[in-house]
Amino acid sequence: MVSTTAIATLFFALLGLANASPIETEHQQVKRCTATISSYSDVATAVASKCATVVVNSFTVPGGKAFDLSGLTTGTTVSMAGDVVFTAAQWDGPMFIIDGEGITFQGNGHQFDGQGAKLWDTLGSNGGVTKPQFLKLKHSGTFSNLKVINSPRQVFSIGSNSAQLTVDNVSIDNSAGDQLSSSGKPLAHNTDCFDVSASNVIIKNSRCVNQDDFIAINAGSNIQFLNNYGSGGHGISIGSIQTGKTVSGVTISGNTVVKSDNGLRIKTVYGATGASVSDVTYSGNTVTSANKYGVVIQQDYENGSPTGTPTNGVAISNINFTGTNTVSVASGGQEVYVLCGSGSCKGTWDWSGLKVSGGSKGSITGNPPIKNFSL
Repeated sequence: MVSTTAIATLFFALLGLANASPIETEHQQVKRCTATISSYSDVATAVASKCATVVVNSFTVPGGKAFDLSGLTTGTTVSMAGDVVFTAAQWDGPMFIIDGEGITFQGNGHQFDGQGAKLWDTLGSNGGVTKPQFLKLKHSGTFSNLKVINSPRQVFSIGSNSAQLTVDNVSIDNSAGDQLSSSGKPLAHNTDCFDVSASNVIIKNSRCVNQDDFIAINAGSNIQFLNNYGSGGHGISIGSIQTGKTVSGVTISGNTVVKSDNGLRIKTVYGATGASVSDVTYSGNTVTSANKYGVVIQQDYENGSPTGTPTNGVAISNINFTGTNTVSVASGGQEVYVLCGSGSCKGTWDWSGLKVSGGSKGSITGNPPIKNFSL
């Protein structure tokens, strides 16, 4: 017969397990608690707390310092409850860092203000005062519902995620950077909304108003860019692809690009070797009033100054347009411009899903294997 004392001991032991604060994960423990960030001094403490939830209230990040959420415990949820202002300063950044596994970042409609107008000088990251890169995402999980304004230069840099990362419903507004300097150039420059050098990334339902690439995919595989809106920049880009970089398995679908220099672009660096772009599918995209090119694939890129002579060290294969992609260009633009190196554009290029209009027809050189489309 089991004694009353033994039964009581077992009961309280089970009760203790039920109320234990840590949630065991494969690598770490997440505590059933909430850490709150209301000032910059709270950031490191919140990360070290290992709490399952981190709430971010309104506060100001000092100049030259990062809002650093590196090392969050697996499964942490970060929830914005206020806006964050980043004090302008001359440094490289990034101004915000988040990493970890299975992290959920919920912006809840709040705002990050990069105070870029205090640093813009028309040169971006190409010179002038040193400007910080804004947001560095290195986590797997989700990042959603945040508004970002006035980035000093590149906005989202995505890399080093260990598993799938989904960016959903973010809004990037750098329209203030369109203001012209005394030389007639926009004050903001190199304000790419999304720079991707990672695999297993989905970016969807997001909005970008800027002065450079809507997205630039520089390396990685299994990348999806879905149902996004971009205005005022350089369009949707793969590249510029540098030596040793590989991009494969990209789906670009349901996006809208308006009032941008380019619509859909693949650019490889002049002289680059040991690199490739493969298996890219465009489906259901709309480009309106592209200023320079509707669709452009060039193998002569040199940071805004193409050489006009392509090289063939980067293989481009299997570039397809499916469904209906409607691309229009402004009166001074070209509908399609393709410049391939000798033998470097190969595989299947079925462009039956591409419809172009406006401007001049452009040109296709280098014998890319395009079928079901002609200028």
